[in-house]
Amino acid sequence: MSEFNLTTLANGLRVVTVEMPHLHCAEMVCYIGSGGRHEDAGVAGISHFLEHMLFRGTAEHPSSLLLERAFEAIGGAVNAATDSETTCYHSRLPPEQISAGMALFASMLQRPLLHEVEIERRIILEEALEDLNAKGEEINPDNLTARLLWPGSPLALPTIGTASSLQAIDEAALRRHHANFYVPGNCVLTLAGPVRHSEVVAAAQTYFGDWSGPEPLNASPCPLLPQAATAESIWVKDADSQITLQLAFRIPGRTSPHAVPLRLLRRVLSWGGTSRLMLKLREELGLTYSVEANLALYSDCGCFTVDLAVTPANLAPAVREVLAILQQLCEQPVGEDELARVVRNYLYDLEFSRDHTEEMAVRFGWGALSGYLRTLEDDRASATALRPADLQQTATELFTPGALKAAFVGPWSGRDQKQIEKLLQGYRR
Repeated sequence: MSEFNLTTLANGLRVVTVEMPHLHCAEMVCYIGSGGRHEDAGVAGISHFLEHMLFRGTAEHPSSLLLERAFEAIGGAVNAATDSETTCYHSRLPPEQISAGMALFASMLQRPLLHEVEIERRIILEEALEDLNAKGEEINPDNLTARLLWPGSPLALPTIGTASSLQAIDEAALRRHHANFYVPGNCVLTLAGPVRHSEVVAAAQTYFGDWSGPEPLNASPCPLLPQAATAESIWVKDADSQITLQLAFRIPGRTSPHAVPLRLLRRVLSWGGTSRLMLKLREELGLTYSVEANLALYSDCGCFTVDLAVTPANLAPAVREVLAILQQLCEQPVGEDELARVVRNYLYDLEFSRDHTEEMAVRFGWGALSGYLRTLEDDRASATALRPADLQQTATELFTPGALKAAFVGPWSGRDQKQIEKLLQGYRR
């Protein structure tokens, strides 16, 4: 049996199903190719702003309250998220309410009222303040390293936008963005659960078949930048008990041959208590409560990050250990036993995902939209084919001094900064 089914309607809408007949709920996910990369600096954050506005009411459900109650009446709870490349709307539903849920999603995506802009603007400005300190300075490490990773690109700006760009977004701008990006050729509708593909396609034809619009617009390509000679950093003072830090490497995009080795390197570094970062920094040295490696892969670029928070006294020891662990990955291959353990747990997680409707809907819905459709079997085969030398080659080529960017937020001192800059400049020297 195929892991998923895909049908493209005449208007360009892609309909994906993952048939999971053993379950008792379905996940409905609508992906739109609209994110931070599709925006001009003057209206940065408009994709996220528009996401919020779709919850303000539609032609059939003309208020946020009525729309929310319509979802509640069928056992749903609609939510959404916007990132650099996509906007995703999703809700869990009883299988017998799929048609009603599809009607609600169609109403939201095609016929939003886009009213009460000023109320929503105030809400989003409050949300944006979560990333600023009392002086109005950016303190989100993701946003800070983005400035160093992607200068001159929309990726350098926060997905939520800036205070000035949010003030510039009006109803006319929202309607233009909706008309350009909320079109069937830029959307994937996905159902995972006890569903039948033929029935889902028939319902999609009923509720989305008359939807029309222009060809979707492409995202801005990431500019090619000369690699810096050494690591770069950004420091922001903040009144807190800890210093939050992120070490980030600019890497190739999701179609790179490095993509699969990077997934496994992430697990070598921080997937459970026996991973290298957790074992060294937490269990052996007690320098931090938690440390994570994270991976973001875009169409043509990406970033690999290490995130943690420490007291000022532990800052230099923690950075020293993280850099040493990264350098070791470049200089020595991962042991056969360690790689076998990491791959085994990765395969377990792939198998476990088959019981989760949301994971299946995201895998194949996002995959269809991004042009990166990978089955579970694809991932199994890629992971089991990897050898220690493959991970070492990826680490050596990508975890370079010039690709390293770092952000530090908190009560650091000038002495702290001087120590850390010396450690960063000495990485792989």
